[in-house]
Amino acid sequence: MSFINYASREINCKIVYYGPGLCGKTTNLQYVYQMTAPEAKGKMISLATETERTLFFDFLPLALGEIRGFKTRFHLYTVPGQVFYDASRKLILKGVDGVVFVADSQEERMDANIESLENLRFNLKEQGYDLDKLPYVVQYNKRDLPGVLAVDELRRELNPTGVPDFDACAATGEGVFETLKAVAKLILIDLKKGR
Repeated sequence: MSFINYASREINCKIVYYGPGLCGKTTNLQYVYQMTAPEAKGKMISLATETERTLFFDFLPLALGEIRGFKTRFHLYTVPGQVFYDASRKLILKGVDGVVFVADSQEERMDANIESLENLRFNLKEQGYDLDKLPYVVQYNKRDLPGVLAVDELRRELNPTGVPDFDACAATGEGVFETLKAVAKLILIDLKKGR
């Protein structure tokens, strides 16, 4: 649920990057952070324990315009990839406005992708959300590696509902901003509808 700050005239929206361990969620956020102008972003915070890490930062994209005179500030989060950090994942999904599911394109990671996607649906449902009703996009990451599955096969398994999806290589930045802009646009459309 977006938060409106009337004093600063900003609408704050939360985007969560979800996916299996080591699929590129953190790399996506680090690339966006590096490429965002210093005056348009907050500090990147890494909440790290001995066993897990969550990244977070907020930024104000200047190109997306305003809604009813309010600027839109996006808060980007990653979740710990491993399923045994479920409590952290659930907590980070609280108040989510949009989700980017980052899939690892390597053939041997398909089971982990499917398990993570099922876990996302389940955790959202527990919070009272339906993934099919949320602004949601899929990113097929690591397209530069050998042994990746064809996009059609990934799409069949991980995107049967046909949400916007993107090829990416987060390490080089390919597809990173396209993915982010797509989910941000869906969130803004949702806000304009008054949800």
